[in-house]
Amino acid sequence: MFEQIRNVYCVGRNYRLHAAELGNAVPDKPMLFMKPSHALVPMDGRTIGLPSGVGEIHYEAELVIHIGRSYEPGISVDELVDKMALGIDFTLRDVQTALKAKGQPWLPAKGFLQSAPIGPFRTFPGITRAGEGTFHLRKNGQMVQSGQPRDMIFDLQEIVDFCAEHYGIGPGDLIFTGTPEGVGAVADGDRLQLYWNDEPAGDILISVK
Repeated sequence: MFEQIRNVYCVGRNYRLHAAELGNAVPDKPMLFMKPSHALVPMDGRTIGLPSGVGEIHYEAELVIHIGRSYEPGISVDELVDKMALGIDFTLRDVQTALKAKGQPWLPAKGFLQSAPIGPFRTFPGITRAGEGTFHLRKNGQMVQSGQPRDMIFDLQEIVDFCAEHYGIGPGDLIFTGTPEGVGAVADGDRLQLYWNDEPAGDILISVK
């Protein structure tokens, strides 16, 4: 499923209420970090293993876009993106807090194996319709996160233009576009289910051992 995936970009603090719930300032430009492609795992009902003894592990549900062609200056998101999915950016929150205090990179908190589960891809409907959609995450059947891409601080066009200008993007790249408020911890045995406009969009069972 992921053989053709190249770079995995992630946008941090792209929803105001999420930044506020963690006590973070709202950035004045897209704040990017990366996950290794080895962090990807399908959300197809399988059980995934997450590390133990590292403090709280937080879920962050996100819209994920797939780049389908080479970037050219002035190209629109509708021309560039061919499909999308929903995914989860798992974060070792206590590890991240310690890294931030030391001014160190976030890789140990964000890039561990199976830290980027992603549901099945669907055709990208265009930036307008995608922005009007709603995604949400249920933990053990209870809704814990809900968001709309139109509420992003930096919209999809700003994100792809910024990525291309500073780092480059091309076919096979993924961009996790940020999470809304409501992030929280997972525990052994939790089931996480993603929905796009109430349609199932990913399902995993958590094992923490």
